[in-house]
Amino acid sequence: MSDATNIAELTVQLTWNRLLAIVEEQAQVLMRTAFSTVVREAGDLSAGVFNRRGEMLAQAVTGTPGHVNSMAGAVTKFLAKYPLETLVPGDVLMTNDPWDGTGHLNDFTVVTPVYNGKHCVGLFASTSHIADVGGRGFGPDANDVFEEGIRVPIGYLFQGGVRNEVLLDLLKANVRDPQVLEGDLYSLTACNDAGATALLECLTDLDLVDLELVGDVILERSREAMLLEVQTLTETSVSYEMTIDGYDEPVELKGQLRVTSDGIYVSFDGTSKASNKGINVPLAYTEAYASFGVRCIVGNEIPNNAGSLGVVHVSAPEGSILNALPPRAVSARHSIGQMLPDVVLGCLDQVVAGVTPAEGASCIWNPVFLSSLSNTGSNLNEDTFVINPIFNGGTGARANKDGLSTTAFPSGVRTTSTEVNEATSPLVVWKKEFTPDSGGVGERRGGLGQTIVVGHREGHEFIVSKMFDRVDHPARGRHGGGDGQSGRVFVTNNDEERDLPGKGRDRIPPSYTLVMQTPGGGGSGVPENRQGEYVVADLQAGLVSESAALESYGRDR
Repeated sequence: MSDATNIAELTVQLTWNRLLAIVEEQAQVLMRTAFSTVVREAGDLSAGVFNRRGEMLAQAVTGTPGHVNSMAGAVTKFLAKYPLETLVPGDVLMTNDPWDGTGHLNDFTVVTPVYNGKHCVGLFASTSHIADVGGRGFGPDANDVFEEGIRVPIGYLFQGGVRNEVLLDLLKANVRDPQVLEGDLYSLTACNDAGATALLECLTDLDLVDLELVGDVILERSREAMLLEVQTLTETSVSYEMTIDGYDEPVELKGQLRVTSDGIYVSFDGTSKASNKGINVPLAYTEAYASFGVRCIVGNEIPNNAGSLGVVHVSAPEGSILNALPPRAVSARHSIGQMLPDVVLGCLDQVVAGVTPAEGASCIWNPVFLSSLSNTGSNLNEDTFVINPIFNGGTGARANKDGLSTTAFPSGVRTTSTEVNEATSPLVVWKKEFTPDSGGVGERRGGLGQTIVVGHREGHEFIVSKMFDRVDHPARGRHGGGDGQSGRVFVTNNDEERDLPGKGRDRIPPSYTLVMQTPGGGGSGVPENRQGEYVVADLQAGLVSESAALESYGRDR
């Protein structure tokens, strides 16, 4: 660090500001050029810049914690297999290995070293969700990772600027939509190239050789700032438990959080063992969302990079559902992993009073809709479709505000628009509206879920693959607040209704519609303390029914 201290303060600040702009441009290029709807429309991606040791210096705001924080640890794995001295200009590396990337086969991570002449000045990495990777398709039903699709070890996508034709041919031969996959890989490469061009301009403008000395300052300051935040907390050990739906039996998430002078330690001892279905979570994804839960409360204004992340230590027992080992199925790892911030926040509520939200829907509801082969002609490619829209439930009530309705927390993934979903499939969204009374009651009300009704435009059969949670175990309220409403999935033809499980693949019969009711968030504080004007406003907006307002708050219009 002695050399780093000689870097001028102005240079450090200018470099930091430029890096933030560069990685955000990198993410926007990825969104603008992506073929997959979930990336282009919903921002299911991550982008970041790394030093020569593979440590993340800065990340784009656009993206998800699951991608960003797990990708933060991925680049060192790339460099372990392909050390920097073996790489040359024009090299681009890639993997979708769940244990080397970001947790499941649909996420492709691309890493590009940046060169000024023959000198590597840093690396860019990006990740995006590619709609189809073969196998059973995106869903929780596989018995092992081999059923889930094609798995690509860390290797060359481009070598010395030459495309790896054998790899591309293998990939395209094993997926249902090869054009989208190939286009998305080019998109990932292009966004890294955009970052590289901007970085070289930055280094020239600031008369820097590479990012090493400035990067060391950035990382050390982030680490020190995070440590100072942690040291304001009382050294203690706390725990919190949560039961969620799982696949065919409930999953117990048991978290322990320990605050010390040198960091925060989160462990998940006692959590359920790995599942025989595709809801298992590789450790990198567990680390990503558990550390995000900490950062929501502790040091949330400090840059998210290797320096600050290094102060939060996350562990889970090998063989548990939160540290699943190959070849466990992991496709729907988000349905479990996105619940972890609720566990961590439940711990932190015992450490930092009055700032944590109640439990929320948390896991996004992202069904995969597919065509049924019974509707196709002699050519199986005729009239086929696959789309992966995203719907959200309500967040838990915040410390001083109501919860947010139909909002993606903790993932941050935006909802894909109805117009895009209908334009890319023969499905029609007949209804999409708030579900009244779905937010948990309390001094601060939980956020509302939504009701979505989907049918086939021609009344044909179609297939849905579901990865939903909070159907059997609702989000719990906090400090006297009520639980949110559970989610529900069912089919109807107006004459009958039939409930479906929250996870697994089902056929929607001809002339039936699928109804999805996403969960609501838990409330916070005793309902009797809710201000009357808020109850009236909820009634006028149709968020709470008169009967529920009278029962819960002792008021109606």
